[in-house]
Amino acid sequence: MKLSVLDQSPISKGQSPEDAIHNSIQLAKEAEKLGYHRYWVAEHHSTNGLACTSPEIMIGQIASQTNRIRVGSGGVLLPQYSPLKVAENFNMLAAFYPSRIDLGVGRSPGGPESVRLALTDGQKKSLSSSPRQVKDLQGFIHQSFPKDHDYRKIKAGPKIEHHPEIWVLGVSERGAKHAANAGVGFTYGHFINSENGKEALGLYREHFKPSPSLTKPKTNCCIFVVCAETQEKAEELALSQDLWLLNVGKGRSTIVPTINEAKNRIFNQEEIEEINKNRRRAIIGTPSFVKERLEELSEEYQTDEFLIITNIYDFNAKLKSYELLANEIL
Repeated sequence: MKLSVLDQSPISKGQSPEDAIHNSIQLAKEAEKLGYHRYWVAEHHSTNGLACTSPEIMIGQIASQTNRIRVGSGGVLLPQYSPLKVAENFNMLAAFYPSRIDLGVGRSPGGPESVRLALTDGQKKSLSSSPRQVKDLQGFIHQSFPKDHDYRKIKAGPKIEHHPEIWVLGVSERGAKHAANAGVGFTYGHFINSENGKEALGLYREHFKPSPSLTKPKTNCCIFVVCAETQEKAEELALSQDLWLLNVGKGRSTIVPTINEAKNRIFNQEEIEEINKNRRRAIIGTPSFVKERLEELSEEYQTDEFLIITNIYDFNAKLKSYELLANEIL
């Protein structure tokens, strides 16, 4: 089994965005030492608790301070941007760091309509254009446009030998078919939707079409994990993530709360039910328990790679969670 990291650069209560960004770089260095395969950074806008607004800049910083681990985006909000510009940004990164750069894209709007319009400079771009944009992105990366395509003569520089890997991030059967038709890698977001991963990944493999990017299907799965020496300790650490997820779902602050804040919070029945539902998006427990559950999911999803996301308050406990998991599996 391969382990990788998805990092949203979360800001814990009492920390600054600068703290969160530097924590991301420290976590990436530790992940490489521990044997993690990839390190992907997310893109979020107009939110107070997630610090990374530009995956391209974070990728360059992280890749410059590591040596082996693949570094990429999880993911660029492609519907808001030009495929040519995204291709050139990642070609530049791949020129600096050959065979280490991943280009993960998603069709998320990135926030409310006002944020989308600000990102597109006021132009109303449809999310339904995402499949066409991925095809264009692929065409620019691999210079693989058909002869009658309007962009065939455009060269996305710099010209490089080792192209970035293209991945589509999805949480539905639609996203799976989108990735399959484009012939790119598919990441299933179990950390967002725990309900239909088996169906989505199965459809991706069933409908996959070879392309200049890939000759055969390539998958991974992203999931919340909190790991500690005992089940009791893991459950305690996860309390901050429980409240954080509840707040995110309710449109509240996205700053990660303290454990004490979560312990002192009185939840109503609706909130308790929501927390229990969110727990299905996560694995919380000892290294052996987490390993066992990941092995079960690996069999169910037919994938051998998991992107681990751990959004708890205590950064040192977060580092320890990744360490315990790596020592158990890698």
